[in-house]
Amino acid sequence: MKTARSFLTSLSTLVLLSLVLGLVAGAAAQKWGLPGGHATADFIQALGQLWLNALRMTIIPLVFSLLVTGIASIADAARTGRLAMRAVAWFGGLIVFATIYAVGAAYGLHALWPIDPEGARLLLAIKPEGAEGLGAGAPFSEFLKTIAPANPIRAAAEDAILGMVVFAVFFGFAASGLPDRLRVPLITFFEAVGETMITIVRWVLLAAPLGVFALSIGVGLMAGASAAGVLLHYVALISIACIGIGLIFYPLAVIFGRVSLGRFARAAAPAQVVAFSTQSSLASLPVMVERSVDMLGVKRATAGLVLPLAVAVFRITSPVANLGVAIYCAHLFGIEPSAGQVFAAMLTAVLISIGTVGLPGQASFFASIAPICIAMGVPLEMLPLLLAVEVIPDIFRTLGNVTADMAVTRMVQGGEAVEAD
Repeated sequence: MKTARSFLTSLSTLVLLSLVLGLVAGAAAQKWGLPGGHATADFIQALGQLWLNALRMTIIPLVFSLLVTGIASIADAARTGRLAMRAVAWFGGLIVFATIYAVGAAYGLHALWPIDPEGARLLLAIKPEGAEGLGAGAPFSEFLKTIAPANPIRAAAEDAILGMVVFAVFFGFAASGLPDRLRVPLITFFEAVGETMITIVRWVLLAAPLGVFALSIGVGLMAGASAAGVLLHYVALISIACIGIGLIFYPLAVIFGRVSLGRFARAAAPAQVVAFSTQSSLASLPVMVERSVDMLGVKRATAGLVLPLAVAVFRITSPVANLGVAIYCAHLFGIEPSAGQVFAAMLTAVLISIGTVGLPGQASFFASIAPICIAMGVPLEMLPLLLAVEVIPDIFRTLGNVTADMAVTRMVQGGEAVEAD
């Protein structure tokens, strides 16, 4: 575990350095010229596009297999008892709430603090490929037709992501109801497919420094120093949205968990410190259990069941950050999604959050955000550059998740109020 984490940390550092070097090299080439001219620029852009395509080829099989296994695991957890079922109900309701919050927060933040139009104009020169999916001007009736695909295989081939995701959810629930002799090998097969895709993603991510460097040189050539300003703006907006959803759980814990604000804040603080330093909800789990029992009056049996389940299947910042990224890219490329596209993206975000909770940061970034972008009709070309700076928003993702986990554990406990100080 330590080796894997050090690998991911070092990879994040290398990708960030590659982004900086690429932007600097591109800005320098913009000013003094690039050896070989357009031919060299086209070759560098082709390298970056090749790397991005290698990631894109894993999206459909990875998302489908993760959704099937994720739905099956949630169904299994809900069958273990009333407490687990109540926890899953809270998780589901709050994920839907977070998704609605995500859209409001994203559009509200862009209204208050819009993207620099000059930086956006220059970045548009990277000529992204048009994304598949529902057209920007399509009426809501067209969205309704895409929910249930007439041909799931064709939907996957054409990147009709919402229909494929909905089919995967139905498939997962149907599979979870099969007899053990059929269910176990079927779910094991999709677990194997998911692990295979994750292995391929890890291989592709080994080349992430080169891929991001190639893509960022192209951006630096077109946008120069303006690209850095846009990326810093992106980091700020996604981080603010994640901080906001975390803060909402303080009053929720007070109202539904019947605990004082001060007590909850003191109970959550140690786990938040661990989350900030490790960027891992799992690493924060032992502290969350102890503080929930010692300070929040949660029974040890409840904390021992709900908190591991929360870490495994409940990440409240997933739809917030993922929708925030997709909406940011839409604003960046000057795309105005229709109501049907936004609703499709919200539904996709809710369902995707179920399946991608166990993935490492770099893999989950593409597996969870690319389907949302496709559902919204947003190109994927900016995602590698945003991945390079994801290390900062990821801190606030983890802080929000840990805060929500502790609040929900107290809310599931219910019953008597915690004694006031």
